[in-house]
Amino acid sequence: MVSLLFYLRKYKSDRVGRSMIYVRITIDGKRSEFSSGRKVHPSIWDAAYGKVLGFSQEVRQLNSYLSKIRTDLYLHADKLKGQGQTLTAVSLKESYLGLDKPNKMLLEIFQEHNNQVESLVGRDFAAGTSERYRTAMSHLKEYLQKEHRRNDIPVQHVNHTFISGFEYYLKTKRKCSYNTAIKYVVNFKKIIRIAYANGWITKDPFANWKARLKTVDREFLTNEELQQLIDHPFSNERLEHVRDCFVFCCFTGLAYADVKKLTHNDFVIGIDGELWINTKRAKTNTKSNIPVLPTAMMILEKYENSPLLIDKRVLPVLTNQKMNAYLKEIADLSGIKKHLTTHLARHTFATTVTLSNGVSIESVSKMLGHKSLRTTQHYAKILNRKVSEDMQLLKKKLSFQKKVASGNT
Repeated sequence: MVSLLFYLRKYKSDRVGRSMIYVRITIDGKRSEFSSGRKVHPSIWDAAYGKVLGFSQEVRQLNSYLSKIRTDLYLHADKLKGQGQTLTAVSLKESYLGLDKPNKMLLEIFQEHNNQVESLVGRDFAAGTSERYRTAMSHLKEYLQKEHRRNDIPVQHVNHTFISGFEYYLKTKRKCSYNTAIKYVVNFKKIIRIAYANGWITKDPFANWKARLKTVDREFLTNEELQQLIDHPFSNERLEHVRDCFVFCCFTGLAYADVKKLTHNDFVIGIDGELWINTKRAKTNTKSNIPVLPTAMMILEKYENSPLLIDKRVLPVLTNQKMNAYLKEIADLSGIKKHLTTHLARHTFATTVTLSNGVSIESVSKMLGHKSLRTTQHYAKILNRKVSEDMQLLKKKLSFQKKVASGNT
């Protein structure tokens, strides 16, 4: 039989004389106690009935809280008996306080999540997404080991200080850029949300943490730089292949992951009777419909019967790491001062190839496979800045002409 008693520990009173209300559980003559977390002045405590005297709203709320503890304890006792577990004063207290549940470990949850993402690559997730979560977990594991001297911690130990410390670690020790650090913390945030949704933690430690990404100006090649790259001869065939794949992306807007998987099955004849690329983006699974421009067509024809192609692929695309390494060398050899990457080609398509030539932002957004027009509008902002810079140069020229004209009169 379960016996419950609410009592005060009067010898432990606070500065205003209030004492903590304790709960005592007795089963088969064995006791176990815990604090209710509430205090009351002994003068208004009814020891016989284990409640507070009075009719004020504060008193009613406190008595209601104590009554709920009593009800919940009896429910937990019924639950333990229903599960065939031994009912003792200690087991009932641990069940009520949640101490009987095994601690879920942080990296354990992270690994379970990553395993699920990995198994869904190609269906619900892109390979790049899986890789980012693996990297985020690797950084978190390193942070735990180097800053906390732990291989893992219970997820309940994650608090705002831990989160801020992880963000600081990424920016300082790992030398991540501001936006990269924030994105890794956002990956970590998803793991905590999973723990919260499953009841492994009782509150969300990310409640007061906000992800604020900084706007980054995206580089792109100008018409002159793009032509300079196309015209430059390369004695090294590998460099020529990489340059061609890069230029193809400049004239199609395809991201690295999309051009790498591009096959003959991704080409269709459009409503205009011309060749179009019809594919789904690996990152977002959204459709991209892109007319094949003459420069892109020339590159496709160049590699049509190349022995370098495998699995019906249309271009000899290397790994992203190798592509970016070769692009650095290509930039040096062709005299381009910008940091060439596979993604810069996508920016070049959006700005130099399409928007600068009067293609509507809606059409560009659809070709890029953006889910929202707001994503594409960033390129329009870049162009506005370019227009402003060009107009400043024009003003200087006009000002000079005005001075010359004044001098002649």
